[in-house]
Amino acid sequence: MPIASRRVATDDRRAPTLVRGLGPLDGAAIVVSNVIGSGIFIVPALIAQSVPDVWGMLGVWLVGGFLAFAGAMAYAELAALRPRAGGEYVYLREAFGPTAGFLTGWTSFVAGFSGAIAAGAVGLASYLGRFVLAASDTSPIVQLPLAVVTLTVSPQALFALAAIAVLTLVHVLGLGPGRIVQNLLAGAKVAVLVAFVTFGFTLGQGSFAHFTAPGGPVVSTLWVLALIPVMFSFSGWNAATYLAEEMRDPGRNVPIALGVGTATVIVVYLLLNLLYVYALPVDQLGMVEVRVVDAVADRLFGPAIAAPLAAASIVMIAASISAMVLAGPRVYYAMALDGQFFRTAATVHPRFRSPIAAILAQSAWSSILVLAGTFEQLLAYTGFAVVLFSGVAVVALFVLRYRHPLEQRPFKAWGYPLAPLVFGVASLLIVLNAIRESPGTSLAGLLIIVAGLPVYFLFRWRSTTKVD
Repeated sequence: MPIASRRVATDDRRAPTLVRGLGPLDGAAIVVSNVIGSGIFIVPALIAQSVPDVWGMLGVWLVGGFLAFAGAMAYAELAALRPRAGGEYVYLREAFGPTAGFLTGWTSFVAGFSGAIAAGAVGLASYLGRFVLAASDTSPIVQLPLAVVTLTVSPQALFALAAIAVLTLVHVLGLGPGRIVQNLLAGAKVAVLVAFVTFGFTLGQGSFAHFTAPGGPVVSTLWVLALIPVMFSFSGWNAATYLAEEMRDPGRNVPIALGVGTATVIVVYLLLNLLYVYALPVDQLGMVEVRVVDAVADRLFGPAIAAPLAAASIVMIAASISAMVLAGPRVYYAMALDGQFFRTAATVHPRFRSPIAAILAQSAWSSILVLAGTFEQLLAYTGFAVVLFSGVAVVALFVLRYRHPLEQRPFKAWGYPLAPLVFGVASLLIVLNAIRESPGTSLAGLLIIVAGLPVYFLFRWRSTTKVD
């Protein structure tokens, strides 16, 4: 039974559906919140180690930003062409078949979104522990041994679960309160970082001499390899496409959201890196063993900035969690409509018009990962899959242009075919390097992805036999 027919068959026209209530700035806020996370606060030290030259290091971030923007423009065409919920699930399904689509959705549910939400919630609790001691207390209250893992309830876990629950409730209540909270958190995140950069350059104890100080030799192969962690730091630029079905005039607004959101992130990342160099010479930057932003803040302002920075970190992490709680369930909602997930995941709340079952399912699994403490392993195992699936989705652009050359496209990817081709090649090289450098971890990730196959065939059988 073709996917398109199954989508119609599982879609009760009398049931409530998602509504187009998001504008381009809403989408851009989701992109900004999803991208700016821990990467920019940790990765610069790794780049400084590999590229011990100021302008060579900044060049890596600039090229990484170009690749992210190229990917965003490719996704913009795909989303304008197929303005449905689900992001790359939709594009891989149409270009390469339902199996490919399911595997990206499966990985998103098992680790990609859920694992990242769990990690963010625990990180938020740890920063909150600076103000509420119990939030950093990891001592077990209750433990429940299971066959594979042990679920551990600790004070820190309870605070993490509370963060997930609050943001889940916000987005269950629909796009009205959801977009307001998301936009406020995203705006606060950008405002904090811009203020940090502004006050760092104007009031901080740094030196512009660091920009002209002689650096170490730059090895071309290490420069290229440095793009890998930079690309991971930019991951999430595609977040607005997951909500394309809820964007007003998606052919126009999704490209604007992706372009504005990704460009904002690129500017913020470059400004932060400039501030890092202003505070610390490149050789010292490469020796930082804690979060770079903490070391830089301490150098610029002294230890007095530690508490305000921790408070700002709580807001920034909350923005990231909120974006993922909002975006991820749209993938499972789309899968459910196609019979590739539990059909209840396609349920839309009659009043709030949110995919309530999909949101609750994701939050429940994220909560289990918090209690099991396995989210770090899952994210490590499947980290390369983020690059893999986004690269394959960009390749889908070539496939759909070839198959449907005359189909009307409200937006065409800038720089086609060169820009998406470069992005696809870079993604392939990153995946191959990840396999070469960490074969055991990559194999574990591949096994997690492949483990979705029997689940896919189970859902396919259930859909074919109309078992629900």
